[in-house]
Amino acid sequence: MTVLTGILIGLATGIVFGFVLEKSRVFEPGIIVGQMQLRSFIMLKVFLAAVITGLIALAVMHGAFGVKLSLKPLVWQADIIGGLVLGAGIALAGACPGTSLAQVGAGYRDAWFVVLGGIAGAVFYGYFDTSITAFFAEKGAKVTFAELAGYPFWMVAIGFAAVLTIFLVALERMIPWRQEVGTNVDGVLPQDAVTGSAPSRETSHRA
Repeated sequence: MTVLTGILIGLATGIVFGFVLEKSRVFEPGIIVGQMQLRSFIMLKVFLAAVITGLIALAVMHGAFGVKLSLKPLVWQADIIGGLVLGAGIALAGACPGTSLAQVGAGYRDAWFVVLGGIAGAVFYGYFDTSITAFFAEKGAKVTFAELAGYPFWMVAIGFAAVLTIFLVALERMIPWRQEVGTNVDGVLPQDAVTGSAPSRETSHRA
């Protein structure tokens, strides 16, 4: 793969990713903070759908086409410390590295501070890469759940995807996404805003 090909694939993937984030409303700060406060589950539903899709895709590519898996060992320090730092930042900012760019595109001015913070974090990591890598050194064998269970990877992946699908469907039945985001979810402005006329008293009361 050439550099140009990699850049074009990255741009195409980014466009699709941003489009899905915008249409699913996951990029909105209220949705993100609501998930952290366990008041909204749209973010969890979208991420579960992505995990299910990834499991099925990996199962097909590995089982049918022999694509090799690139395994990473479990690093408790990195997962726990990194997860807490990232989670705290997401809860405070109402954004994560991916959604902050979508927020910039949607016109959220505060998202620029999140983007700048991410750049500052990357610079910090670059200067302290050696010491950070040494502290979070990868240890232990690279073992998958499939190897522990003694079954082919594609079978375990499909099984996990099925379990997650059942959980996702049950969650959606209990808390429908339309109920969480409200009735005006298509991004279309009300007719009063389009025509420039003042909204009715009844509309103002509902708002």
